[in-house]
Amino acid sequence: MADTPRFLTLADVAEILNTSVAQVYALVRRGELPAIKIGGRGQWRVEASQLEGYIERMYDQTATFVKEHPFVEDGAESID
Repeated sequence: MADTPRFLTLADVAEILNTSVAQVYALVRRGELPAIKIGGRGQWRVEASQLEGYIERMYDQTATFVKEHPFVEDGAESID
């Protein structure tokens, strides 16, 4: 994320994650993605470093899930 500003809008985050603004808003409201509210209208901003941390956590969670739930193709025999 070279040349990324320090703070990103929810729309910026949605574009980076290739998801919707509503999904990013839900991540923020659930506390999964730390963010701040700024200004009189309370606009949300996500610090770029927080987004990177979130992405790393998701990679770690995915790796754990894959390890705990190995993929087995239908009809494949078990290798002992």
